[in-house]
Amino acid sequence: MNIFPAIDLYEGKAVRLYQGDYAQMTVYSEQPAALAKTFAEAGARCLHIVDLEGARTGETPNFNTVCAIREASGAFCEIGGGVRSMAVVARYLDAGLDRVILGTAALTDEAFLTEAVERYGEKIAVGVDLKDGFVAIRGWTERSAVDARSFCGKLQRLGVKTLIVTDISRDGAMRGANYQLYKELSSEYTLQLVASGGVSGIDDVRALASLGLYGAIIGKAYYTGAIDLKEAIEVAR
Repeated sequence: MNIFPAIDLYEGKAVRLYQGDYAQMTVYSEQPAALAKTFAEAGARCLHIVDLEGARTGETPNFNTVCAIREASGAFCEIGGGVRSMAVVARYLDAGLDRVILGTAALTDEAFLTEAVERYGEKIAVGVDLKDGFVAIRGWTERSAVDARSFCGKLQRLGVKTLIVTDISRDGAMRGANYQLYKELSSEYTLQLVASGGVSGIDDVRALASLGLYGAIIGKAYYTGAIDLKEAIEVAR
């Protein structure tokens, strides 16, 4: 299983939100590229980057910072946050990012999703954010009427290979990962699943790895010192 340390960007800084709430933001580093380099030095081969401002605007306000992270780390970098057009997808991939994550647009604009997957294949992932079993959109502020399983099945049929699945209720709450959710999804679909939300200790990493998942994202637990990144990477492997 791959470990993806998370770098959420806001005004060029590495921050964390509590359950997607911009009013509950903590700044952890004013030098995200340097932070990314420390991740790589600890053995991280993959990074999960989110442009929180882009999630609001649909633009790429932290583009230069994202590119600096990619260059400093030399790691496989996936980027998400408000990706709503082929122009933004192309900008990131042309700059050397390895994978682009579609969120709300994957649910609301099937034509865009289909075109992106047809053009870029495995370089397109979809973030599936779940609230009470249904897909949440628009920065987690709205719960759609689409249930998780039907959406995952549709994405698989459309040719999406990688899903980043977040249980919103666990994000930033340090309550542990939703193992049952990931176990059920991994048994039903052949997708590469990345667990996100609630990974709060080394036992979470060990349990998720035992499910045979493709990856797990570590955010707050790293920044608070609850997880040693090097140990997590070794356990996951």
